[in-house]
Amino acid sequence: MPLSDRERKQLEELELGLSADDPRLAEELSSGSVGTRFGRRTYFGAIACLSGLVLLIVGVSTQIIVIGVGGFLLMGAGTYLLVDKRSFNLGRNQVK
Repeated sequence: MPLSDRERKQLEELELGLSADDPRLAEELSSGSVGTRFGRRTYFGAIACLSGLVLLIVGVSTQIIVIGVGGFLLMGAGTYLLVDKRSFNLGRNQVK
């Protein structure tokens, strides 16, 4: 369904407002390079989180505490990589 004239005008106003507020973000969004920026960190975070979960389950099932604790720590580190605010800043000032 095509946009109406009113909706098209509102979209253009939003684009101009974004360009005025944050030109770097507007440039990154228009170039389409935002998706590749988070790939490596997200990939390693997900792998670490899943590996930690597997180690945690293996440690609990075999009753080897060291493996369970190591899995829990690895899962926590992977989760931290996935939700760290610095990975979502899109080139703006980093969160301190």
